[in-house]
Amino acid sequence: MQTYHILNEMMEHKLAVVIRGESRSMAEKTAAACVKGGVKTLEVTFTVPGAQGLLESLSETYDDALIGAGTVLDSETARIAILSGARFIVSPGFNKETAKLCNRYGIPYLPGCMTVNEILQAAEYGISVVKLFPGNAFNPSFIKDIHGPLPHINMMPTGGVSLENAKEWLEAGAVMLGVGGEITKPAKKGNYDKVTNLAEKFQNMVKEG
Repeated sequence: MQTYHILNEMMEHKLAVVIRGESRSMAEKTAAACVKGGVKTLEVTFTVPGAQGLLESLSETYDDALIGAGTVLDSETARIAILSGARFIVSPGFNKETAKLCNRYGIPYLPGCMTVNEILQAAEYGISVVKLFPGNAFNPSFIKDIHGPLPHINMMPTGGVSLENAKEWLEAGAVMLGVGGEITKPAKKGNYDKVTNLAEKFQNMVKEG
């Protein structure tokens, strides 16, 4: 049941922000700026130096937020992430062993999928929400098309989701949105106040949607 409780909370939040950074410090400040802007779901990618320690730190600091791990390419990394406090696991593609491990620990696994066959394979391994990735390769109508034959498939577009199209994605049937650079890009120039401002705008958008 833990998996479903976490997923329900994520879908209630509707917005998952992807946290990247050239250093752990940069990623940590970006995460703080997002939380300040009202974000409740953060995906810390394993491309961040010291991602394991960052997961532990953020999980302890923000106990009212859902902290997960992204860019998880294999089950070994997934296990490290889970033991470091990750409440969910996200991958750019689907990996069978990662799906099995996450099922074993009762942790949601959201793999990246692009085709109907990939989506069906993920569903066969118990995946409840697939990450439509890269989202900018599609338009929102893709979700409606998939829901024709597969109405039970839940999708989270990630990549290319913006303030201009976020509402359209939600109206098309996305259960939540994955957003990265559209919120976090100002962090590269040290402008964390701008990150907070963009996070607030996205939060308001998804609430309206």
